[in-house]
Amino acid sequence: MSCGASPRDHHPVRKRRQRLLPTLALPRRLPNFPILIETPDLTPWEKGNNGIAGVIERDSGLPGPEITVVSLIHGNEFAGAAASDRLLREDIRPICGVLRFVFANIAAFRRFDPEHPTASRFIAEDLNRVWSHDRLDLPPGSVEMERAIELLPIIQRSDLLLDLHSMLWESAPLFISPQTERSIALAGMLSSRSDTQFLTLTDLGHVGGARLIEHERFMAASGAPASVLLEAGQHWRPETVEISTRVIRQFVDNAAFLHFGARHTDNGAAHQATVTDNVVARSASFAFTEPYQGGRVIQSAGTVIATDGEDEICTPYDHCVLIMPNLCVRRGQLAVRLARRL
Repeated sequence: MSCGASPRDHHPVRKRRQRLLPTLALPRRLPNFPILIETPDLTPWEKGNNGIAGVIERDSGLPGPEITVVSLIHGNEFAGAAASDRLLREDIRPICGVLRFVFANIAAFRRFDPEHPTASRFIAEDLNRVWSHDRLDLPPGSVEMERAIELLPIIQRSDLLLDLHSMLWESAPLFISPQTERSIALAGMLSSRSDTQFLTLTDLGHVGGARLIEHERFMAASGAPASVLLEAGQHWRPETVEISTRVIRQFVDNAAFLHFGARHTDNGAAHQATVTDNVVARSASFAFTEPYQGGRVIQSAGTVIATDGEDEICTPYDHCVLIMPNLCVRRGQLAVRLARRL
């Protein structure tokens, strides 16, 4: 279904099929994704150095923000962890304040198997759906909840947070931020200082639960803390590690300027968008009309991009951006987000 859409006057996203359209016969099983990067050796960081396993702290000794770089929220998304490992070995330091690197779900990462690369996303539940206070206030019922509660003091102290992710299907890299002025500015700052054309995005969240960037620390309408999520590219490609590395450097080098308001930010308006619709597959026969890559812009409203049982899925407006289409979606899963460029 289409859920969480904002009010608008545009072409319906879902309509009953009037005729049988040719659809692409996409595989119902995942293809064999090539693993083109090595799993990083994280043993130097697993014990941590501040009392929490997998958390490495670098203190500048000067007053400033507490900034946090998180990787391995999902155990099979280790491009961000490889980038963090590289920069820690280079002894990266903050200009001022404190920098922390968090390797979040090391337990799931240890289970990574190249023959089954999607199986180690998590152990019991998605660590990126548990960051609401109603979940965190309950006794932990899973390995992931235990880890979230262990990491919570770090999150609650973070002034600026960068959460590193990657994508299963081919897609242009993008930033996702909460819909607060501060977090949008953080995403804009990172995008404007990059040599990669990033889309900066606000979205509708996930029905399954709150993501790390949506922890209440970062969601207040006023206040300093800000968060941003990087989707750096396909999970296991070298360029995803390179993009993650560059973004971490930009984050560390510029975080203090944003925190103290000492530098104006360019929000990169030409590359901003907001998600208006989450399209969820209602049937087991959901199929895109072609193998779209994430970031594809569909020029005309009403273009049929997929079929779902008896329904056609259409673009609701001109210049619609397809965000992370899932080419092997199952019934009940999120198939694609539809975004309007700003």
